[in-house]
Amino acid sequence: MLIRARAVYPVVSPPIDNGAVRIENGQILEVGTFQDLSRTGDTIDDLGEVTLMPGLVNAHCHLDYTDMAGLIAPPASFLDWITAIIAIKGEWDYSDYARSWVNGAAQLLNSGVTTVADTEAVPEMLPDIANATSIRLHSFIELLSVRKLKPVAALLREAEEWISKSASVSDRFTGGLSPHALYSTSEELLRAAASDGHRLSIHVAESDHEDAMFRHAEGPMFNWLQRNGRDMSDCGGLSPVGRLKQLELLSDRLMAIHCNHLDDQDIEDLGNSGTHVIHCPRSHHYFGHAPFQLNKLTAARVNVCIGTDSLASVRGGGKPKPSLNLFSEIRQALDTHPALTPETAIRMVTIQPARALGRQSDLGSIRQGAKADLIAVPGSTPEEIVATKKPLAVMIDGSWVHSTSR
Repeated sequence: MLIRARAVYPVVSPPIDNGAVRIENGQILEVGTFQDLSRTGDTIDDLGEVTLMPGLVNAHCHLDYTDMAGLIAPPASFLDWITAIIAIKGEWDYSDYARSWVNGAAQLLNSGVTTVADTEAVPEMLPDIANATSIRLHSFIELLSVRKLKPVAALLREAEEWISKSASVSDRFTGGLSPHALYSTSEELLRAAASDGHRLSIHVAESDHEDAMFRHAEGPMFNWLQRNGRDMSDCGGLSPVGRLKQLELLSDRLMAIHCNHLDDQDIEDLGNSGTHVIHCPRSHHYFGHAPFQLNKLTAARVNVCIGTDSLASVRGGGKPKPSLNLFSEIRQALDTHPALTPETAIRMVTIQPARALGRQSDLGSIRQGAKADLIAVPGSTPEEIVATKKPLAVMIDGSWVHSTSR
């Protein structure tokens, strides 16, 4: 099949006017102008006056929290938000989480996401619902060990079982591990997860409370966790990123989520290690964190990506409720960072998160040998593309799986 569009935007190279992409067996075979690629006898899918670009890659999401949209007003502190979401989770059961997950996946597909890095707090759902979406799923199994109630070996064994079972029902599923955060996992668990061989994601340097806890062994989070039985001997003297470095966890296999509170040494360490940083602009705005240091991270050659986080931390509550829309995240980032260009913002939701997942050769761009995961959007320039509300059509593995116009 040959797909023709007014423009083809490979992301890794300039847009191609009157472009075309040849697809076979779910893979891209050729990219070029329609004039150069068209041959007698071709089956041609002419998309008309649209731009064809890679499907979006959401670098961080919590699908199972989708239905929490608007339930938590912007809190006075990050610790207040933690206690609020713990209360909500205490009232939910399996069906609540499963319904929320499926709703979130539908929202992502509707907004052009073809691959998601999802942090999964309820992994027992995955074998049942991994096939409930066409999206390519990189599921990072959340690991917690605040009071070490379960042996580390048992936690990792269970995570491996859920990964194996889920991969057996969906060939678009890949598993990873997500030690939730430094404050919610033990050193033993962190080291064991790092040696397991999977890609890792971890929430780090997310709040000023976390920063005070690790740098100075003080503050509301330190006091709260100490009261709840956490061993606090790892606190004091190092930043959260410094603690990750001490544990030898910084690497190109690690996706560091948020990184809202960094000093210059943290940024240098992230850059030198190849650690990927995931920024969630709307969540950052919801909490009112200190300005995200995008310019310094970029200057340090850190691979910065954009994710949606969850709808439990996005402003909303009216009608319509907020949705998991990666184009909305792009616009929030552009509004917040004047030096950010639309071209770079597009890379932060395509090729850069593909690189963070170790999939830059087959996801996040239109090139020979890549997966045929594509979206059709209105507009032809990067400025027009980032204004997109929803794509006109979404393709995964060479098949159209969602459309508003076809």
